[in-house]
Amino acid sequence: MKVFNDQDWEFTKDSSLCILTGAGISAESGVKTFRDSGGLWEGHSIEDVATPEGFDRNPSLVIDFYNQRRAQLKEVEPNPAHTALASLEKALGARFTLITQNVDDLHEAGGSSSPIHMHGELKKLRCLGEGSHVIPFSGKQDQEATRCPNCSSPMRPHIVWFGEIPFQMDLIESRVIACSHFVFIGTSSVVYPAAGYKRLAKTNGAKVLNINVGIDTTDSDTDFFLQGPAGKTLPPWVEELMSSMT
Repeated sequence: MKVFNDQDWEFTKDSSLCILTGAGISAESGVKTFRDSGGLWEGHSIEDVATPEGFDRNPSLVIDFYNQRRAQLKEVEPNPAHTALASLEKALGARFTLITQNVDDLHEAGGSSSPIHMHGELKKLRCLGEGSHVIPFSGKQDQEATRCPNCSSPMRPHIVWFGEIPFQMDLIESRVIACSHFVFIGTSSVVYPAAGYKRLAKTNGAKVLNINVGIDTTDSDTDFFLQGPAGKTLPPWVEELMSSMT
């Protein structure tokens, strides 16, 4: 790998860009990361609040946990990395795809129109009925009173828990395969299936860039790297990229 060089990047008017973001980009806005070094999330075990089994055992605990996560979104704002990606989307149009592992709405708040949330969204609920209806929801869920407006079934957070399949996998893979340039930002890219996208992109001919605080210089699936916080590193990179296309 080598430090990013615009000339080597060779992004032209015919190029297409696929971006994958992870927890690091949201952490810079104050969103607490998924888990700490002890395997806990806000003092709870992952098995208790982020698995279907945990929800079956104690739905009230899980519902309260995500109510708190949802309320926290009112206290955070998008950072310069989010707004930079929104400006890049506006410049590239259909040649731009944004995939995020994050369940917050900071990309949307920053101006992005259609990020693909592979792990779900805090501001949505999904009913447990046969229709699996998904509804927008930004308030406080009540285990008994919050019912599906379509079929009156109980609801669950619209979050992909451990043991469940991420959303829109076919669409994501098709975009990754088709892109000419792939960038992963604020993610270690070691947890599958997201970790496999850099290799999928590279094996299909894309150039791969990692923008992150921590960089693995031995990663054979990555061609370039930019080291530093996304909020500081991404805006000048986006500005340089857009100016090179004019």
